[in-house]
Amino acid sequence: MTDLFIDAPGGRRFARLWGDPTAAPVPIVLLHDSLGSVELWRDFPGSLAEATGRAVVAYDRLGFGKSDSYPGALDADFISEEARSSLPALQAQLGVGRMILFGHSVGGGMSVCAGAALPASVVAVITESAQAFVEDLTLAGIREAEAGFAQPGQMDRLGRYHGGKARWVLEAWTGTWLSPRFADWALDDALRGLRCPVLALHGDRDEYGSRLHPERIAGLAGAGGEMVIFEDCGHVPHREKPEAVLQAVTGFVAGLS
Repeated sequence: MTDLFIDAPGGRRFARLWGDPTAAPVPIVLLHDSLGSVELWRDFPGSLAEATGRAVVAYDRLGFGKSDSYPGALDADFISEEARSSLPALQAQLGVGRMILFGHSVGGGMSVCAGAALPASVVAVITESAQAFVEDLTLAGIREAEAGFAQPGQMDRLGRYHGGKARWVLEAWTGTWLSPRFADWALDDALRGLRCPVLALHGDRDEYGSRLHPERIAGLAGAGGEMVIFEDCGHVPHREKPEAVLQAVTGFVAGLS
């Protein structure tokens, strides 16, 4: 396991490697959720590397975890921005030409957008608990979480992973998704633009999105997609059903070079 910083537009990104990402077969790059970080993936990346025989790369987006602070408010096009900023910089510094993207929650949307924008680099896309559009269930879950973070001690918990950026991280999540300007956001165009295989993973009890999301992701993916629904599972399948997630991902990537 190796830690390093990636020089990218806007500031440095913290990254962690499990294995050599330049070795065959192509590595898996993890994109975290709205409150996530490298540390919050916990032991999943190591297990994923072992199960698939591939190197795994995880990084903190700008403003999150150990990466530099984000300059101001989160841009409205932040989901598509990773394809223009963090990922090309990560590829260049690590010497990675091609990659499989695995994104959790909003990271799944980022993976789809990057797959459409970087077709020569992205071999496949895996989404886990991703949102494909703004659903009432998603907004209700965010409002409930926002109220929970107002309780004593909850921001301290977030601060363990994001330090002094914790308040910005929370407000970036709630302020963006609950904003009227974001109400019409959807992944449809990016999905139709994909030219690589797609696997959509989702829990049947996901508190931030119904099965309409993986159905849309798999159904609209330009090169075709498949969907796996985990029973009795919420928003974080890689923590709640790790063996099932590893099995699904290992089978999906087995034939990819």
